[in-house]
Amino acid sequence: MMLHRTLDVVIPKYRAVFKEHGISEQQWRILRVLWERQRCTSAELAKITLIPSPSMVGVIDRMMKKSLVLRDRSKDDRRVVHVSLTDKGRDLQNELMPQIDAIYETLINQCDADAWQTMINTMQIIIDTNQPN
Repeated sequence: MMLHRTLDVVIPKYRAVFKEHGISEQQWRILRVLWERQRCTSAELAKITLIPSPSMVGVIDRMMKKSLVLRDRSKDDRRVVHVSLTDKGRDLQNELMPQIDAIYETLINQCDADAWQTMINTMQIIIDTNQPN
C-alpha cells in the first residue's frame, strides 16, 4: 500500500506536466529513451520502457501524428522498425526537462541524502531480485 500511496502523491505532479505538453506517460518514457539514444528499434523501446510491443505500435503512431518521432523499416530486415526523434521531439526536451527536474528536485529535498539513497538502493534490490530469468 505504501508504494501505491507514494505513486498517488508523486505521479500526478508529472502527469500535469505531460498534459501541459500534450503527451502521455508512455510517450514520455519513449522520449526519455530517444533523448539519450537518438534512435532505437521498437523492440528495444518496448523492453526499456516496459511498454508491451503490441501497445508500442499505437503509441508510436500517436507520436508520429504529433510529429515527435519518425519510424522507418530496416533495409536488411523488414521486421525491424527503427524509431527516431524529429526536431520537434528533440526540442520538447528543452521545454519538459526543467519542469521534470524541478519536480524531482522537490522530491529529493523532502528527505535527507542518506534516506534518498537508501530508498533508491532498496528499490534497485527489489528490481534486481525479481527480474525474470
